[in-house]
Amino acid sequence: MLQTVLSYQNSEALPRDLFGAIANLKRDLNAVILAHYYQDPDIQDIADYIGDSLGLSQQAASTDADVIVFAGVHFMAETAKILNPHRLVLLPDLEAGCSLADSCPADAFAAFKAAHPGHVVVSYINCTAEIKALSDIICTSSNAVKIVQQIPPDQPIIFAPDRNLGRYVMEQTGREMVLWQGSCMVHETFSERKIVQLQIEHPEAEVIAHPECEPAVLRHAHYIGSTTALLSYCQKSESRAFIVATEPGIIHQMQKAEPAKTFIPAPPLNQCACNECPHMRLNTLEKLYLCMKNRQPEITLSEEIQAAALRPIQRMLEMS
Repeated sequence: MLQTVLSYQNSEALPRDLFGAIANLKRDLNAVILAHYYQDPDIQDIADYIGDSLGLSQQAASTDADVIVFAGVHFMAETAKILNPHRLVLLPDLEAGCSLADSCPADAFAAFKAAHPGHVVVSYINCTAEIKALSDIICTSSNAVKIVQQIPPDQPIIFAPDRNLGRYVMEQTGREMVLWQGSCMVHETFSERKIVQLQIEHPEAEVIAHPECEPAVLRHAHYIGSTTALLSYCQKSESRAFIVATEPGIIHQMQKAEPAKTFIPAPPLNQCACNECPHMRLNTLEKLYLCMKNRQPEITLSEEIQAAALRPIQRMLEMS
């Protein structure tokens, strides 16, 4: 996709008004733009809907658009395609993957599942279509606790692929689960030591954290929740400052919702921008325009995978 961008830029200038050009393409294609909170602010500002994985799935399930442009990562666009097999689903950059999804290869997980017969498989939506097809129920960070609470107490559970979210769900529900040992590179990079230092420097600030963070970070959190829940919490809280332990793209929406409050991104272990998801940030406004103009890259899946992956997603939507 990068080659497409470069060759197009070399031969013809991009429109001066990308926002206007994208709005025109959206109208011409009868398209909807769905964006995750971790996207660049420009993409968030042009999206028809901004949300976390649960909200985006619900929007994808209910849309009547002919074209779905998914500004997120590959597994999210796959989910939209599974829910809309006959619609055109576009992803600005096919290389926008996910370290958590990559940590759970389908062949290895199939063997893991076979080694635990009789277990219900609950998989976090941050996984490939192939893992969804091997699952019984999909969940998100917004509804994982609620879904596990609905499973009979005597039913053993495999939870995949995120071990940190799995641990958090176990603590909240009191359920023992067999955990696949996957993780998110962004949510495991936050420095507990630096967060404690920020708390000393900003004693009025509350720490708010995503449950994909490691336990050492979560123990300092005043509130733990999905990106949507974190956004809602900072609007309701009387605190005037927050240390935000999740991908900092969400801070754009927090600042728009509460301009008088201060939002401090939790720092990573190293002196780098590793608290930004490199996969999410592969999407740009220019690539969004090009994918709509050229109607590619398109997300495609086999009918077999689509059908098998649809059932656990539908169960999630029913149980949410």
